[in-house]
Amino acid sequence: MPVMSIARFEKFFRTAAGLDVDKNDLKRYSDFVDAKLYDLLTIAQATAKANGRDIVRISDLPITKGLQESIHRFREIDQELELGPILEQLAARPALDRAPDEETEAAYPEIIGGLSLALARSFKIIHPDLKNPRTQHWDDARAVFDLLL
Repeated sequence: MPVMSIARFEKFFRTAAGLDVDKNDLKRYSDFVDAKLYDLLTIAQATAKANGRDIVRISDLPITKGLQESIHRFREIDQELELGPILEQLAARPALDRAPDEETEAAYPEIIGGLSLALARSFKIIHPDLKNPRTQHWDDARAVFDLLL
């Protein structure tokens, strides 16, 4: 990730939850994003299949009320930070039995943004005084997301 992107990543976590992350956290963040997007797409694929379709539509994604609210809040933050292009690059395109349509793929950056905002805020819920997440904090937050998504 280019240096400018790292700076935006750091600013995003400061803005979203008052956290100080650094370039060493990028790998954990990238792994989280890849895993959660894959999880959402796996369920969406099953929904498309159950509905007899060969393509995954955005309505197939299991976007919860909380995630939808995080996506809306992310949009507000993104107006200042312009993370969309960076998140577009991070959006792994996992191999699926059913291909997503263009609208679904176009939504990936905002979905990742919503997941990112929820992740940042979850750190503070689990560890209210946290300033600089360490491996255990990342593991704790990921365990919560694994339980729910």
